[in-house]
Amino acid sequence: MPKKGMRSLCFTSSKTSSSSFLFHFPSTARITAPPTPSRSFSDSAMERTLESAESMIMKWNPETSTYAKVTSLFYENRKEARDFIKCVNDLQKAMHSIVNEDSSSDMLVRAQNLMQIAMKRLQKEFYQILSMNRAHLDPESVSARSSLASTRSSTSDYEDDDTHDDEIRTASDSISEVEHVSNFVMADLGSIAECMISSGYGKECVKIYNIIRKSIIDEGIYRLGVEKLSSSQVHKTDWNLLEMKIKNWLNAVNIAVKTLFNGERILCDHVFTSSESIRESCFTEISKEGATLLFGFPEIVAKSSKKSPEKVFRLLDMYLSVSNHWPEIESIFAFESTSVVRAQCVTSLIKLGESVRTLLTEFESSIQKDTSKSAVAGGGIHPLTLDVMNHLCLLADYSNVLADILADSPPPTKSSLPESYFDTSDSDDSPAPAISLRLAWLILVLLCKLDSKAKHYKDVALSYLFLANNLQHVIFKVRTSNLKYLLGDDWLSKNEVKVKQFSWNYERLGWDHVIKSLPEDPKAVILPAEVKECFKRFNHAFEQAHRKQSVCVVPDSKLRDDIKMSIARKLVPVYREFYNTHKLTLGRERNLAVLVRFAPEDIENQLSDLFFGTAGSGTGSSSSSRSR
Repeated sequence: MPKKGMRSLCFTSSKTSSSSFLFHFPSTARITAPPTPSRSFSDSAMERTLESAESMIMKWNPETSTYAKVTSLFYENRKEARDFIKCVNDLQKAMHSIVNEDSSSDMLVRAQNLMQIAMKRLQKEFYQILSMNRAHLDPESVSARSSLASTRSSTSDYEDDDTHDDEIRTASDSISEVEHVSNFVMADLGSIAECMISSGYGKECVKIYNIIRKSIIDEGIYRLGVEKLSSSQVHKTDWNLLEMKIKNWLNAVNIAVKTLFNGERILCDHVFTSSESIRESCFTEISKEGATLLFGFPEIVAKSSKKSPEKVFRLLDMYLSVSNHWPEIESIFAFESTSVVRAQCVTSLIKLGESVRTLLTEFESSIQKDTSKSAVAGGGIHPLTLDVMNHLCLLADYSNVLADILADSPPPTKSSLPESYFDTSDSDDSPAPAISLRLAWLILVLLCKLDSKAKHYKDVALSYLFLANNLQHVIFKVRTSNLKYLLGDDWLSKNEVKVKQFSWNYERLGWDHVIKSLPEDPKAVILPAEVKECFKRFNHAFEQAHRKQSVCVVPDSKLRDDIKMSIARKLVPVYREFYNTHKLTLGRERNLAVLVRFAPEDIENQLSDLFFGTAGSGTGSSSSSRSR
């Protein structure tokens, strides 16, 4: 939690412009002074301290030295910069001692003037380092060195700076030159900030830091293409354009979280390592506005975009992005004062979840309201089946996200579903019961709709082939997607049995009359007239069935072969026995070719040509035949 008391240390100094300083002498009410020495400074010792400080500080006084005015202390001589910081710290300690001994001493006035000059110098250095090292302090470089925690903890100790530089160089051996330089820059900023804060000039330091760094965050958000949009603007935006904005936002979130905000938090923690309250106030001031804008975009889209089932995937992408980045967001924006950012993320997730649930309901409704009445030629796969299953396969790819969104949603009413749809979903190893039930329910809604569409076929046999084809496509899509893991093997097995039942009904209604046109015992001895009548009956039945079924299509190659083989097994052996047994009986007939039109091989060949359909019969409506 932030240390509220620290704010009085940094923000109770008198108002001062960045160009003119009034010395903010840190009374004991404003800072914690070092322990009072056991004995007072002697006048001679104090004089030596002041002379040493005066020599160093006046050398870098831009008001009295042209060299100091145009030169940067920290760029010109890093060792002298460290000596300058040490000199100021020593002066601060000396001033505390003077106050304890004689607060009216002339040396105190002299020390105050020197401290004012030193702070003005450090303020200038702080500004120059921040403004001139944007490349070295860009969030990407800073976030890349987040593992260098040792440099963060050592910035306050400038007593052994050669060792400090060696540590930074060692840590930097494995990183790029930009990151290497950024380590030194961050160390310089940290030492200046600590010195100014301990001297009572925290407010000036923070003001400079916030102005410069906030401009970088704001510029970063702008460059990422994140813009402030109102609900009405989103509602009026064409979906294609809005989808482009969403895609851009998805990329922006990844960069912003991992680089922009993460790097800024690391830099802020490093520069103000000595004060938790200042770290919090600075990072909040710098990042809150941009972060709230960034993470508020999904809420606006979820609330304002026109509801259409196909839009669910972009909402799921945004939900997934925020939830995946949540651990990082929670860590970066952990301060109490940045709780508004965390709250915005949670609100966006809630609104996205609500919108996704609404779109799933709209999707179910769109299936039930499908009004296409024309039967698909050849009993092929209905466009509704293709669209719904493609949609469900994509939804299954978001199963983990949907499991979260649907976790508290009431499941479909058991009484309205066949019991078989609940057999697997109650098991302990079901990965996502809610999403499994919802997807199973949507498939059932589709199958029920297909059942009503099958009634548009005048040929009942063709209606069963239509149901077999469409259910087979559903099974194929389930088996070749993540739906398989959500619905389970039992679901697949039970529906494969249904396909076989549909196929058997098709065969029975479409071909049984052909088989029954032959005698029950094809080898039985019968009169020639009866043989002639049997051949005529078979020829008529087979030609009629073949003509009617030649327009049928079975896009799935395995189902196609299974149906043809099943028909052939029932028909060809019986016909072959009848043909071989009784053809000789008609050997003397003048019109033998008319009476015996088909050899057994002809029957086999004509059956093998079935179910590829004719032009426009729906053979191109399924991808399963091409995928097997």
